Formats: sequence, C-alpha cells, structure tokens
Amino acid sequence: MAGRTRRLVGYFIALLGILLAPGATAADVRVVGLFGAKAVVSVDGGAPRTVRAGERLAEHVRLLAVERDGAVFEIDGQRRTLRIGQPYVSRAPAAAASVTLTADASGHFVAEGTVNGAAMRFLVDTGATLIALPAADARRAGVAYANAPQGVVSTAGGAAVAYKVKLDTVSVGGISLSNVDAVVLEKGLTIPLLGGSFLSRMAIETLGRTMVLRKRF
Repeated sequence: MAGRTRRLVGYFIALLGILLAPGATAADVRVVGLFGAKAVVSVDGGAPRTVRAGERLAEHVRLLAVERDGAVFEIDGQRRTLRIGQPYVSRAPAAAASVTLTADASGHFVAEGTVNGAAMRFLVDTGATLIALPAADARRAGVAYANAPQGVVSTAGGAAVAYKVKLDTVSVGGISLSNVDAVVLEKGLTIPLLGGSFLSRMAIETLGRTMVLRKRF
C-alpha cells in the first residue's frame, strides 16, 4: 500500500517539472603574443596556439577580437580583455561533495538530512521530479505552504492537496542545495521523498545495496 502511494505521488510530481542550469568551467587563459590579426594563446597550461578572431580554443574559450595591445575573449560566457603577458584564471570548482547511502532491509535507500535546518529522514525516490514533504514535516521545517499553488494527487488514502513550494535549503550528508523545488502533501504521505529537484543535481552511482550521490552543481 505504501509503495503504491509513493508511485502515485511520484507520478504526480513528475508532471510538475523543473528547470536546471549548467555550471561554469574553470579556465586558465594567457596571451603569449600578438601578430597583426592573430593572437598566440595558451589555455589551461597547454602549448601556445596561434588563432584568429572567431576561433574557439576550448569549449569554454573563444577569441572575439585582436587589438593593438591585447585580445578580447569569451570565457565561461563572459567577455574578458587580456593584455600580452596578462593571465586570466577563473576560480576552479571545489571538490565535489558526496554522500554514500546503504539500502535498508526492504531494499530502499534512506537518507538522513535537513530541510531549512530541521532534521528529515528521506526516502530516495528517483521516479519523483520534486522533493515531497508530508505537511507535518513541512510545518516543522517552517515551510509556509498555505498560499502556495495547489494541485490534487490521488493516494491510497484518497485525494490529497499538494502545494508547490520552494525550500530555502536541503542538505543530505555534506551536500547542501538552496532554493529547491518541492511539494507539500496534507495527507497520503508519511515520509519525506527525496526527488529529482535534489537528485537531478547529483551524479548517482548504484552498486548493489550502495548508492553514492555526488554533487554536480
């Protein structure tokens, strides 16, 4: 019965959808020399290359223009002007945070975490697009959902109102995300579900009874 409830809730949540944005890539760009309309450039410590305006040196680096005493680049989507000998080094991404989960006796993965600082015991649900919280847990975490957009979902206990909300912070182990989409159910759900609004930002590796979540962005 509980499994059927989770599947129905997961199906409803999947209809809501979310938008995700990719993170920037670190870059080390150095102008070695200028020759007329060409620039000699080293990217990420590689051998210097001679390129013309419009050429791409890497997926995240493109030469836009060559000036008398410098060159103009697009780096990680931003316009940057560098003089000869002037390096540009973007901030390298921090080492990816990760958490390892072990399946319980029923084969389900359960994750200890927090919502807005309040302790939560999540059931990992890869079939749900959003995190789902029972109303009691949402209130305990200080989530104001009464005036949030509503939908209705069928559960084993009957129809339940679902409120779409934003959670200030969601943490599991050493992984923490901000401004996370979720839904709150007033009945039909007894345990918080860790859905895609959190999991879609993770690299997930599952081997037998072990699951590793590694933050991608």
